[in-house]
Amino acid sequence: MGAGVIGLWQAYEFARRGHRVLVCEAAPEKATGAASRLAGAMLAPYCEAETAPALVTELGLRSLVHWRELMPTLSTRGTLVVTCRRDEAELFHFARRTTGHLSIGLGDLSALESELSQRFGRALYYGDEGHVPPRLALSLLIDRLRSLGAELRFSQPVSGPLWLAAGAGELVIDCRGMAAQCNLAGLRGVAGEMAVLHAPGVRLSRPIRLLHPRAPVYIVPWGDGTYMVGATMLESAAVGGMSLRSALELLGSATVVHQGFAGAQVVEMSTGIRPAYDDNLPKVVWRGRCLSVNGAYRHGFLLAPALAEMVADHLEMGTVLPPELTEYKRRTGTMA
Repeated sequence: MGAGVIGLWQAYEFARRGHRVLVCEAAPEKATGAASRLAGAMLAPYCEAETAPALVTELGLRSLVHWRELMPTLSTRGTLVVTCRRDEAELFHFARRTTGHLSIGLGDLSALESELSQRFGRALYYGDEGHVPPRLALSLLIDRLRSLGAELRFSQPVSGPLWLAAGAGELVIDCRGMAAQCNLAGLRGVAGEMAVLHAPGVRLSRPIRLLHPRAPVYIVPWGDGTYMVGATMLESAAVGGMSLRSALELLGSATVVHQGFAGAQVVEMSTGIRPAYDDNLPKVVWRGRCLSVNGAYRHGFLLAPALAEMVADHLEMGTVLPPELTEYKRRTGTMA
């Protein structure tokens, strides 16, 4: 249930192992993915270690392997982390809390992204990271599922208790994100805001993270002069449009990275709600013959392939899942 990146990878993993798979999604196919469509889709296990538990890096590295298998042309040009001169302490802090990077100066920065060297004199370079265009990746997964014989039903919301949907010998895997919140104690929403800009005069070839004490942002090239500018820091489950303040901050940050964005065409501005638990780690929860895989926070694309592999191994061979993924401890107590 659910055709975001978590659900599609679960389905794809089981389909390529020879299982009969049915995917049900409430949204029409062109709009499938919900929060996944608004993701930066950065495959950045080392950068995420700045705030994420070690398990995110471990699973993220495993996921990179699977993404490369799915998309041989996957862009793995790395990630650049920069900051304004007045905020350089943020760069040193980020470096201390992460691995897998090189601290580079103006010369190396110019060689990697010549158009950034006019604004930044130093950066952190995470050379083994990558990124995928999220909507292209979702479409590719759907195509692969169909080629494997999976059945996909779009515009089909859940009409009753999920455990009633499983017939004899069947299992329901619930990957509906925030749509499953009423069934999952402790699941909360984290707003992710993004803008899609068309800026053919800007030439950036890899994700750029701009550190800021209050509002860090990232810029991801989607190809053909299109860039996604995003931020994921708002603790809110309210669904609605982006505020004027958020829009100004997001677009202003883009021009801090590259002045060429000042003349960009705004193609889209959106806010999506991403599911998360208090520890920002996904959880795998049994409810009868229904298995919930949810709460990936902002790490959906980074963790989806590894989660799918682990769940499939667990169901087929009885391998034990990491306790961090099966035990949820709320601030007010512990829940199974």
